[in-house]
Amino acid sequence: MFAKLAQNYSILRLKFFLWRSKIEVWKKIILSFAGAILIGALAQLRIPLPWTPVPIVGSTLGVVVVAVLLGKNWGGISTTIYVVLGAMGIPWFAGFSGGISVILGPTGGYLLGFILSAFFIGYIIDKKPGSRKFIPLVLLMLISHFILMYLPGLIQLGLWLKFVKGKSFNLSELLWMGAIPFIIGDTVKSIMAAIIVNAITPKEKYLS
Repeated sequence: MFAKLAQNYSILRLKFFLWRSKIEVWKKIILSFAGAILIGALAQLRIPLPWTPVPIVGSTLGVVVVAVLLGKNWGGISTTIYVVLGAMGIPWFAGFSGGISVILGPTGGYLLGFILSAFFIGYIIDKKPGSRKFIPLVLLMLISHFILMYLPGLIQLGLWLKFVKGKSFNLSELLWMGAIPFIIGDTVKSIMAAIIVNAITPKEKYLS
């Protein structure tokens, strides 16, 4: 019985990912907007920190899930839609904010990192079946968070502090504002994302 259920579950996962890779473009566009809405909803799970303008947010988890569900191109497109429409004024950035000021502000680099991460994760998950096991997934999520999101985030945060706020700072202070407080939380989110992705992705190669 359990073997049959496991087999049916495996077939269902494979069918979903085959379906999402073959559907019409207009359906992919609709799913991309739905993914952007999901990221925006999770962005409202926000915990501000008193010593930095960068809050803890749930949108990073949304970026990962959307990248996996929509794939190597459309996951990134969905995240790009989220960033571009937010820049145009839709208030679905953290704290129900929106507008170009957010993109140019202290957290704008992290939003760019969202797009890079979504394209990267979607590509690896689609093209590398071996990456869909738990340990490789954790490593993939950690790379996504700590390099693709943190690096552009820290660069823009530093530029914002220097040229907008006129503050001098050293690397240690920048890391305490833009990286170190988030390491534990993003590690937990990486593990959570790996569990989710491991559960929903087929282990077979499903795209040509």
